[in-house]
Amino acid sequence: MTTGFFWDEKCFWHGGGAYALTLPLGDFVQPLAAGGLPENPETKRRLKNLMSVSGIDQELAMQSATPATWGDLARVHPESFLTKFKETSDAGGGELGLRTPFLRGGFEIAALSAGLAKEALAQVLDGTLDNAYSLSRPPGHHCLPDWPNGFCLLNNIAIAIEAAIASGQASRFAVVDWDVHHGNGTEAIFYDRDDVLTISVHEEHNYPTDTGDITDRGTGAGAGYNMNIPLPPGAGHNTYLETIDRLVTPALQDFAPDVIIVACGFDACTFDPLAHMLCTAETFRQMTAKMMEVADETCDGKLVLVHEGGYSEAYVPFCGHAVMEQLSGSSRAAPDPMAEVVAQRQPNTRQQAFFSEVITDMATELLGT
Repeated sequence: MTTGFFWDEKCFWHGGGAYALTLPLGDFVQPLAAGGLPENPETKRRLKNLMSVSGIDQELAMQSATPATWGDLARVHPESFLTKFKETSDAGGGELGLRTPFLRGGFEIAALSAGLAKEALAQVLDGTLDNAYSLSRPPGHHCLPDWPNGFCLLNNIAIAIEAAIASGQASRFAVVDWDVHHGNGTEAIFYDRDDVLTISVHEEHNYPTDTGDITDRGTGAGAGYNMNIPLPPGAGHNTYLETIDRLVTPALQDFAPDVIIVACGFDACTFDPLAHMLCTAETFRQMTAKMMEVADETCDGKLVLVHEGGYSEAYVPFCGHAVMEQLSGSSRAAPDPMAEVVAQRQPNTRQQAFFSEVITDMATELLGT
């Protein structure tokens, strides 16, 4: 098995404005010691560093990619938005949406982030790689066609999909988004289409607070091809695995895509500052295994993971490493140092019964089962 890992040091150089977590600095908001937005380079850089220390990177097809071209971007984003983004970037940076600050060169870094996802998908589709991970930064799943938000400047996955369609590599795509926040940008881009199945597993009403409802199923030709799975705060390891088994996998089997793309955020982990879930490194390992199984069944194993959120600098690297171990079949491990603690923090029997009942109700509404 050949697993690709796409990354570029320049993506770690993306920077933003004066924030404390998601609060703009002001009269009553003082800077944090670490400074800036939680979407900073360290969770991604520390994942890459951990992979080097464990040696797993020696078993992967490590590579960068060329930036997505203007034509690639324009298949998803209006020319007017791209022009404004480029001009603002050249002029020193700024902010065009909500919590999406960038510095000079931000346009080029965002295009590179999209280029990593585009190349990862292309190489899996053409058989060069069995599967792949794209360490894209800035992330993309919140970005609407003409309005960036939630740290996302361009929609990386949508750009990669449209490039694959344009090149004739595939025609049916499934996007499984397990970032803890709703994938509102990806949903909006494909909401009226039946060639892209979008599934978002997220904490209910976290971000954005006004999207991600279970009743939002798509419109026109896309009716039924958008699936939102809003989970209550506190859902942990078993709930996420049950969600994959009972809701996500049946939808993928029924759709039978040419490739599965995972919007891989690690912000559902126990220690994330922007969420309230209890996932562990083992959760992400097992979800990856389940995606590999359904990919083997439906699309000859074609699976691409594209990095989204995750803001615990200490814990995200272990979640990401577990994913890479599973994706590549490597025995080079980086054991979770918090495994015992996070296992003890999982929902108790009564709480788990409640979460299972929630999934049962959603299965009735989404799948008719």
